[in-house]
Amino acid sequence: MSGDAARTLAETVARRSYARLIALLAARSRDVAAAEDALADAFAAALADWSDRGPPDNPEAWLMTAAKRKLTDAARRRQTGDAFADAFRAIASEIDESDPGAIPDQRLALLFAVAHPAIDPELHAPLMLQVVLGLDAKRIASAFLTSPAAMAKRLVRAKTKIREAGIPFSIPDRAMMPERIDAVLAAVYATFSEGWSDLDAEGRDLTAEALFLARTVAELLPGEAEALGLLALFLYAEARRPARRSPTGGYVPLSQQETALWDQAAIAEAEALLRRAAKLGRVGRYQVEAALQSAHVDRRRSGRDNALDVLRLYDVLLALAPSPVVAVNRALALADVAGPPAGLEALAALSGEARLEDYQPFHAVRAELLMRAGDRAAAASAFDRAIGLATDPAVRAFLLQRRHLADDGSRRTEGLSPNAAGDPR
Repeated sequence: MSGDAARTLAETVARRSYARLIALLAARSRDVAAAEDALADAFAAALADWSDRGPPDNPEAWLMTAAKRKLTDAARRRQTGDAFADAFRAIASEIDESDPGAIPDQRLALLFAVAHPAIDPELHAPLMLQVVLGLDAKRIASAFLTSPAAMAKRLVRAKTKIREAGIPFSIPDRAMMPERIDAVLAAVYATFSEGWSDLDAEGRDLTAEALFLARTVAELLPGEAEALGLLALFLYAEARRPARRSPTGGYVPLSQQETALWDQAAIAEAEALLRRAAKLGRVGRYQVEAALQSAHVDRRRSGRDNALDVLRLYDVLLALAPSPVVAVNRALALADVAGPPAGLEALAALSGEARLEDYQPFHAVRAELLMRAGDRAAAASAFDRAIGLATDPAVRAFLLQRRHLADDGSRRTEGLSPNAAGDPR
């Protein structure tokens, strides 16, 4: 095989599988940077080997094996003495040597391992995001509305307790998976939410990774209603991805999106999954969030005013999964039914919630409702706060436009909260 042919094959594999290979390697090493270095070395080795010996039957598997060797060598050189890391490397090796059909993705196997019932349930998802999916403390903190320093301390304390208690990690058999499914779904949900709120971020496509994991869980445990609901929720959101940005890259809220750009096949699949989940008779938060997305789709497609249905769904969601983020979205839904003052009163009741102080959608929703209520000065101030917290340049530009409208005295109501969890716009 010529050097040019080997390079062409390597480039083809990189376009097709690079993100997946990095994710699998990061699950093994818990270090995305190390995974990227190892895969780069593997690609360099491939160019020489494939030129001399010809292409392998499975280029992805060849690269994965070469990169894993690089990671193993690097780990031996470091000799960090991190028992937690050693435990997960051992589990990864166990997966490599076992039946590959048992769990179709190494990351998913590790997620189920971390969901050990002896670990504090509140730490399951953050630990999974760090040790399996390779997210740093800053991104994990963002997903859980806390500071990076506080999250880092929580993770260190959790791993210390795990080590001191001698909690053993192993891959549960399929019969044990249902008792750990809630923790796994929570981690996958947090991964998708973090990727969705940072759509223009360079590097890993977290939404694609989360969607793959959600689909794998749903296929692995087809009788789990919440697994079906989570996959449906992701598909509804992903279906609208092509319409979230204008041709020039501007942020487009749901109320202004071109429905012709939506992926109709993904929406149809989501609706079928939601119906399957409903037949199982076990309602949960992800099914309700998916039902909210279905309601938004129905409103845009039919033009029907279903604001009361949306509010009722938020009431159910708040009862199933009470959180300040859900309460913010419910306030917006309440304003659509009972008027801006009612929504503002609901937001005022959340003013003592410390986690919302730096939560950009809270201030964006408040600004919109103040503008609808005619309080332009207060709306401008709230928009300033939301703009200062926005990390996405397109969202920041959108909020700036809304702030200018507040200055001009406009009372348009199209702009809704960008990135509000449970209502991905």
